[in-house]
Amino acid sequence: MDLGLEVSERGGYAVLSVRGEIDTYTAPRFHEALIALVTEGRRQIVVDLDGVDLLDTTGLGVLIGGLKRVRSHDGELALVCTRPRVLRVFETTRLTKVFPIFDSLDAAVDTAPAVVAVHATADATVGEP
Repeated sequence: MDLGLEVSERGGYAVLSVRGEIDTYTAPRFHEALIALVTEGRRQIVVDLDGVDLLDTTGLGVLIGGLKRVRSHDGELALVCTRPRVLRVFETTRLTKVFPIFDSLDAAVDTAPAVVAVHATADATVGEP
């Protein structure tokens, strides 16, 4: 399956909407799009995963790398995800403690700054129980 990527602006956030499957084959394009936003100076980013059918560990790695890069520039990265299959990946890996995940783009844009601040100051580390 192909990967669809679209960048838009919403409430001061760059929104990267993703459609399709994020796997070993498509993750490089996803990585390039996310890094391009940071390189362009975008520090407030929402990745909308509601169009994603499959997210494997390669895709998770891209998101973790993107989060680290954004935070190293004092930025914020939030996710929108309502698909149970994709949400289960975040729950199983306990990345729900690392990423602020919202059930709509409106919620992410309206409440992300406060929620992201809590996540950024917590001692949540990838891979810790």
